Amino acid sequence: MESGRLAQLNRPENPAQAWQAMLQGNSRFVTGDPAHPRQDADHRASVVGDQKPFAALFGCADSRLSAEIIFDVGLGDLFVVRNAGQVIAETIIGSLEYAVEVLQVPLILVLGHDKCGAIRATIDSTQGNLKAEGSFIHNLVSRITETVEQAQAHGINDIDEITVLHVQDTINELVGRSDLIRKRIESGKLAVVGAKYALDQGMVSPVHVVGQID
Repeated sequence: MESGRLAQLNRPENPAQAWQAMLQGNSRFVTGDPAHPRQDADHRASVVGDQKPFAALFGCADSRLSAEIIFDVGLGDLFVVRNAGQVIAETIIGSLEYAVEVLQVPLILVLGHDKCGAIRATIDSTQGNLKAEGSFIHNLVSRITETVEQAQAHGINDIDEITVLHVQDTINELVGRSDLIRKRIESGKLAVVGAKYALDQGMVSPVHVVGQID
């Protein structure tokens, strides 16, 4: 049980500490020297009765973005919410509000990635080339269409540049729709960081920040 008590003592308590913990874990992953912390049987037992993650992550459901691996963290460290293309919905906002209000996380990370299939599908849709049959795939694509069309209107057609804009728009929508999250940011107790993950390098780079992380 000692590892569980130590994890609680070392838990980041503010946005800056939480962001630094994420960066440090990702750096270990990138360099190929992960610590695999808090993944042992004793720690598993220690978190059965309660969870106290230090950050919430809302990311794309892409199978190559396994949050605990790319940030080299363990059980109970991250409250993870994912869907294809990290598209905001009421259930997503409710889950992130739960992380903020009930679990008291000081950081929300919105994570996109290069070569995103959801962004690619949306670009195809705007060109009349989307082949998908699923009606809910089309519904998901429709949530990203405004970002893609605005980008194209400004001469931006690169998929990765559009992904960055989508991350920014996602954060703006989250903060704009959730009074709870906006007020926590204003109080200095919470920050929201938008970042992009590079599939080849494994590196996470911030692209948009709301709140203080330094």
